[in-house]
Amino acid sequence: MSEKTLSVLRQYWGYPSFRPLQEDIVDAVVAGRDTLALLPTGGGKSICFQVPAMAMDGICVVITPLIALMKDQVAHLVEKNIPAAAIFSGMHPDAMDLAYNQAVFGRLKFLYVSPERLMTNQFIEALRRMKVNLLAVDESHCISQWGYDFRPPYLKIAEIRPFIPNTPVLALTATATAKVVDDIQFRLGFKQRNVFQSSFERKNITYSVFHEADKFGLLQRRLQGMTSGSAIVYVRSRKRTQVISDWLSSIGISSTYYHAGLDVKVRDVRQEQWMKGKVRVIVATNAFGMGIDKPDVRLVVHIDLPDSIEAYFQEAGRAGRDLKPADAMLLVSQEDIAKLKDNLSVSFPELERIKMIYKAIGNYLQIPVGSGNGVSYPFIMSDFARQYGFSMLEVFNTLKLLEKEGFWTRSESFEEPSKLFIKASREALYRFQLDNPKYSTLINVLLRSLPGVLTDFVKIDEESLAGKVGIGADKVAAQLKQLERMNYLSYAPRNDKPQLLFLSEYIDTKYFSLSSEHYYDRKKEVQERMQAVIDFVNDDEECRSVQLLRYFNEKDSRCCERCDVCRKKHADLSERKIYQQISDRITNVLMEQPLTVYGATTLCSESREEDVLEVLRWMMDNGMIRDDGRGNISTVKKGKKY
Repeated sequence: MSEKTLSVLRQYWGYPSFRPLQEDIVDAVVAGRDTLALLPTGGGKSICFQVPAMAMDGICVVITPLIALMKDQVAHLVEKNIPAAAIFSGMHPDAMDLAYNQAVFGRLKFLYVSPERLMTNQFIEALRRMKVNLLAVDESHCISQWGYDFRPPYLKIAEIRPFIPNTPVLALTATATAKVVDDIQFRLGFKQRNVFQSSFERKNITYSVFHEADKFGLLQRRLQGMTSGSAIVYVRSRKRTQVISDWLSSIGISSTYYHAGLDVKVRDVRQEQWMKGKVRVIVATNAFGMGIDKPDVRLVVHIDLPDSIEAYFQEAGRAGRDLKPADAMLLVSQEDIAKLKDNLSVSFPELERIKMIYKAIGNYLQIPVGSGNGVSYPFIMSDFARQYGFSMLEVFNTLKLLEKEGFWTRSESFEEPSKLFIKASREALYRFQLDNPKYSTLINVLLRSLPGVLTDFVKIDEESLAGKVGIGADKVAAQLKQLERMNYLSYAPRNDKPQLLFLSEYIDTKYFSLSSEHYYDRKKEVQERMQAVIDFVNDDEECRSVQLLRYFNEKDSRCCERCDVCRKKHADLSERKIYQQISDRITNVLMEQPLTVYGATTLCSESREEDVLEVLRWMMDNGMIRDDGRGNISTVKKGKKY
């Protein structure tokens, strides 16, 4: 370990030393080696690329598909006085230009990029001129068609490596099977195999499966039994998040709910309430949790079956980040497995239906045939489904399937606040104000109240500006748009709508083709992952932790001694020990004299009567004793071990 990387860690992150394996990963990156790092959820993956990037000359390009996480990491870096920026769908073109220029001229240490931007001419031209010290690929399992979250834009990553031939790649993921581990390195063009993998074992988390008809009753008892910390309850349906949260609140358990269909501000408020402990339980779909680092989550409950072991393991892994004991509970009823199988069938609409929805999306977005490549469109799924008479479920699944085929990429709604950048010089603005006095007040307010607006995009609030200028917020927005048209500034109004970014031109459905092979292969992969979940919940003979770790190719793990399976085995062993003691005592007496059933229960009065009767029944069934029909028992042969 170099003194420089340790110094960076201490200076910017305040940690006295690296966690296990982080140090090895950082050293490999600094040495210029392509590296794959597999660290469990909460394992400190960001440190593995942020520290070496800070210790080396140049800029680190970070590829991640998660806009919310991207923005969050940029904000944290800027708070540490580390210059960072992000480029993603829905940004104002001028904001993209500015970020690229800052990267090219060495004013940034980190540039976060969504994968669909990689093959744009603008990115390639900027990349050629950057001094890139590291290419970090977060969520790298997305590059593998064998993974549970394959994304075609990730396949483009290897295509940019020739432009930065001496730059190492650091691929990071929390969940990957052995097959996916090999595929990641192949797809990213690793010069040689180099994997650092910490055990996926989370010794402080107890995984348990409960076959329970009364899920709500069990959930209530478990949450009311919590003496500290917070909880996450995962469900599959947006509607159920509210139903369960409202019910928990009604029985006195502090709760809120979260899903991607909520307004961005509402989601932010609820997440903040839970993070700060103002509410104890958050009921959510799988849209919640990515990038969340709350240390005191004592319980994660899945009320519905997840689609894959990978998804379950990642979501359950949000418990116990502080390394203190935590529980992950999966509640299963008889109907759940049938529902999971039904979900598989509806997840793959008929090919002709997919074609119809694709054509309708082109009409809805008014995209001419042959255009749209690289363009991001606001897309509200519920509005589209209502207008064209499709079910929300078939639209959602069609969007997912065509995303995996590389037609487009989706972003959930995200809040991008209004931003402003004044391109004109002060002198040009002064001359403009003399000739156009109606804009003078607004321009003066912008220059006075927005430091840095002449050099970078800054966040603005139209309502706040309206109060200072003395006109309505709509008139402020109108003046800003007019000033943009006259090329004095760049104005990016607030954006909180979901985006659909086309990765290829929109085509006439006469030429639309979805590979049957891909369609059926993908369905088979999903089916195999679904079966792994079913096998997991139905296997009550092997430790839950051992089952999970074996799925990720850890074959020599030891029983946790705490899960539902291990507890049952302990209980069985305990019962067998008690039963053996009862059997031995009865056998010893019967060798001398007969006994009545009542006499046997009296003889073993320190044991429960039902246990003694159970042992007597077992001894009779195994031919060790006989009953004369009048309640008298006698020995038949020498007793065998119970």
